[in-house]
Amino acid sequence: MSWRARYPPPGVGGGRVGGGGGGSGMHQVAGANSSFQPRNSTFQNHQRPPAPSFQNNFQQQWLPRGQLSAGESSVDEVEKTVQSEATESKLQGWKAELNLPPKDTRYRTEDVTATKGNEFEDYFLKRELLMGIYEKGFERPSPIQEESIPIALTGSDILARAKNGTGKTAAFCIPALEKINQEKNAIQVVILVPTRELALQTAQVCKELGKHLMIQVMVTTGGTSLKDDIMRLHQPVHLLVGTPGRILDLTRKGVCILNECNMLAMDEADKLLSQEFQPSVEQLIRFMPANRQILMFSATFPVTVKDFRDRYLNKPHVINLMDELTLKGVTQYYAFVEERQKVHCLNTLFSKLQINQSIIFCNSVNRVELLAKKITELGYSCFYIHAKMLQAHRNRVFHDFRNGACRNLVSTDLFTRGIDIQSVNVVINFDFPKNSETYLHRVGRSGRFGHLGLAVNLITYEDRFSVHKIEAELNTELKQIPPQIDKDIYCR
Repeated sequence: MSWRARYPPPGVGGGRVGGGGGGSGMHQVAGANSSFQPRNSTFQNHQRPPAPSFQNNFQQQWLPRGQLSAGESSVDEVEKTVQSEATESKLQGWKAELNLPPKDTRYRTEDVTATKGNEFEDYFLKRELLMGIYEKGFERPSPIQEESIPIALTGSDILARAKNGTGKTAAFCIPALEKINQEKNAIQVVILVPTRELALQTAQVCKELGKHLMIQVMVTTGGTSLKDDIMRLHQPVHLLVGTPGRILDLTRKGVCILNECNMLAMDEADKLLSQEFQPSVEQLIRFMPANRQILMFSATFPVTVKDFRDRYLNKPHVINLMDELTLKGVTQYYAFVEERQKVHCLNTLFSKLQINQSIIFCNSVNRVELLAKKITELGYSCFYIHAKMLQAHRNRVFHDFRNGACRNLVSTDLFTRGIDIQSVNVVINFDFPKNSETYLHRVGRSGRFGHLGLAVNLITYEDRFSVHKIEAELNTELKQIPPQIDKDIYCR
C-alpha cells in the first residue's frame, strides 16, 4: 500500500476509530504459587518389620556390645530414614509460613515462560532472600534471570540485553542482595538508573525482596533534600539506588564512601551512557575499587554502550535475549486522524476498550497538562506527570497511580524508562514519537512480564515519515485499527 493510500491528505477520510470489548475492570497484580512441595524428596516406603518376640529380646540382651541382629539393623535404618525425612520436612516447612500473594493466572508470552526449568533454590540463595522472592510473587526465574543470576553470583561482569518487562530488575537485585554482608556497615552495591521514578521503584523492589534480611537500602535522586541524604548516609547503608548526578555529588562531598562498593548495576544502560549521564557515571567508577563488578542491563545497545564495555568491563559475559525489538504480546494499531479529531478519538477508545490502566503519551509538557484537563472534563479519572513538576508531587502521582487510585495517566517520555506497573494493559501515543527507541520504550509500558497489551497510535499526516522510519528500524508493521478489537488480545 502506498503512503498516499495509507495516509490521505488532510480533510480526506473520517479519522474514525473503533474498539471492542466494552466494559472496564481493574485486576490486582498478583502471582505466586501457594503450594510448594519439597523437591528431590528421598522418602522411601519402607515396611517396618514385625516386633521381635520376647525370646529374641531376651537373646539380644546378651549379644556382644555393638553387635545387632538383622531385624534391629533394619529397624535402625528405617528410623534414620524417617529422621532424615523429618529434618528435610522441617527445612521445607518455612515455605508453608510464607505470606504469598494470590497466584497470577493471566496469560503470559513465551519471552517469560520459555525457561530452562530452574528454581530459585537451585542458586543456593540465603533462605531469608528466598522468602522475600516468593512473597514478592515470583514463582521461578524468567529467562533473563536464569541467564544472569548464576553468572552475577560468580562475580563476572555482565552485558545483558533483554526486552522491557521480562524481569531485568530482579535479575540484578537478587544477586546484589545475596552478595551483601549485612555485618559490614558500608555501601557494597550501587544501582544507577536514569530517572527519579525508576530509582524509587527499584529501591522498593530491593526492600521487598530483602525484607527478611538486615540490609539497609537507600534511594537518592536530584530534586530531593541534599541535607536529608547527607544525614541518612551517616547511618548504615548497604545498597544505594539513585541517579548518577546526585550520587556523584554526595561522593565528592565525602559523605558517600564507595571504596568498599564491589558491585555497580546499571539499569537502562543506553540512557545512562547518553551525553546527559555518561560523564557522571565514568567519574563515579573512579571512586570504586579496581576489581568492582559491573552489571549492565538494557533493551537497546547503541555504540556508546559497546564503547563503555570495551573500556570498563573485564571479559564480560554477554547475554542477548532480543530476537526481535518489538514486544511479544503487545498488539500495535494506528488510527489516521486530523489533529483536531484526536480528543474525540481518545474518547471513543475510552468508551469501547476494556482498560485496566492506561498511559497516554504526549510530546510536550504543555500538551500533557491540556490533555489531562480534557480527559477529566470528559468524565474519566486522570493523573498527569512530567519533569517540570515538583519532585514530591511526582512521587505522589507515581505512588497513587501504581496503587490503582486512577485509571489513566498522561505523561511525557519521562515515564518510558523501566517503569513497571503490571496492571497497565493499554498504551496510547496521543503524539507519535520521533524515533524507534522512544517508541519501543513507550510501547513497553504495556505487556509487562509477558502479559498481553495493546498500543494505539494516533497518526496525523505529518507523522507518516516517522511511522515509515520506525516500522523499518523495528522490522514491524503497525496495523490499521479495526472497527472492533477483541479484548482477548490485551486482557487475557
